[in-house]
Amino acid sequence: MPQSPPHAYSESSRSRRPDDLYVSPPPWDIGRPQPALQALADTGAISGRVLDAGCGTGEHALMAAGLGLDATGIDLATNALATAEQKARDRGLAARFLRHDARQIADLGERFDTVLDCGLFHLFHGTNPVADGTAYVWALHQVLLSGGRYFMLGFSDREPGDWPHKLRRDDITAAFTNGWRIDSIEPARIESRLDSGDVLAWLTAATRI
Repeated sequence: MPQSPPHAYSESSRSRRPDDLYVSPPPWDIGRPQPALQALADTGAISGRVLDAGCGTGEHALMAAGLGLDATGIDLATNALATAEQKARDRGLAARFLRHDARQIADLGERFDTVLDCGLFHLFHGTNPVADGTAYVWALHQVLLSGGRYFMLGFSDREPGDWPHKLRRDDITAAFTNGWRIDSIEPARIESRLDSGDVLAWLTAATRI
């Protein structure tokens, strides 16, 4: 069982303004699910109650809802959540979107079978791995049912472009140790709307034990 996380967050995480990120769509917000996560959905790997952690404008929660799954998305950006809710209405999909800090998802008092993460773990790890990253991984362990799956897509250190918060494979294996089984860490891509194209990424699958 993982130890409880530190309670104090860094000054940078307290001063972060999530809404600023969605004044205009960030480059990885492509108006559809990221292909690496869509491929998981297509193979049936995403199941049960699904949490999209750091959901942004909701594409991956809506992907799960489109499969007929109970889908919840959380984010701190209120403008992104409003966009996600509008997408759900426009597409006739039932998904729930909540303003909530992913480092404190245990406070929801709910359990999930699957957690999806596109670009959140790498943000926490890159900003403050001891406080933010540890708190987030601990919270994930609390909300996932035993045997539940965590799928994470994050920027890779193999990417030569000027992208922040790149992850090494060792960063991932070190974070998901006690209470976790890492099933795979595979090279992947995050599709981008920039002219420079896709960003090299890691696609991680881990099981809560």
